[in-house]
Amino acid sequence: MTDVTGILSAIEQGDAGAAEQLLPLVSDELRKLAVQRLAQEKPGQTLQATALVHEAYLRLVDPDRVIRWESRGHFFAAAAEAMRRILVEQARRRAATKRGGGGVREPLDPGAIVAPGPDEQVLAVHEALDELAHVDPDAATLVKLRFFGGMTMSEVADALGMSVRSAQDLWSYARTWLHRRMRPG
Repeated sequence: MTDVTGILSAIEQGDAGAAEQLLPLVSDELRKLAVQRLAQEKPGQTLQATALVHEAYLRLVDPDRVIRWESRGHFFAAAAEAMRRILVEQARRRAATKRGGGGVREPLDPGAIVAPGPDEQVLAVHEALDELAHVDPDAATLVKLRFFGGMTMSEVADALGMSVRSAQDLWSYARTWLHRRMRPG
């Protein structure tokens, strides 16, 4: 069986061997998604693309959580979401450590204050996306697929079952909504 959708269906029905067949078929595409996403992270990122792919893959084919995969696009959309969540979890762990994880307080030089780093930006985008999901779930999904999944507009339109023009309009709306939400003050 070499069809991704067929293998996803077999996994859904409890075929333990199907998960082993799926990884070689999707690993290259998942790795491209991971590399695109990690390229946006700050230099010195400790999470490598391979580790991100494997962690996301394990979450997607977890036998304790059976997911009904509608299509190949649905699987890759879920993969993009899983990668987003992994990066957010890692950013939260690093931020928690930075904010007193057993450290000693030191006086701060006001001249040493800098703009928020990538971890804070990832968390801000995550919070804004959660708010957007309550307002317009399709717009939030589109942003996740474009920003975290690295999909093209035609791939997103196909995954969401809409025309490319509708996807472009929704993308414009979502970007504007997020810019307004994340604007300081």
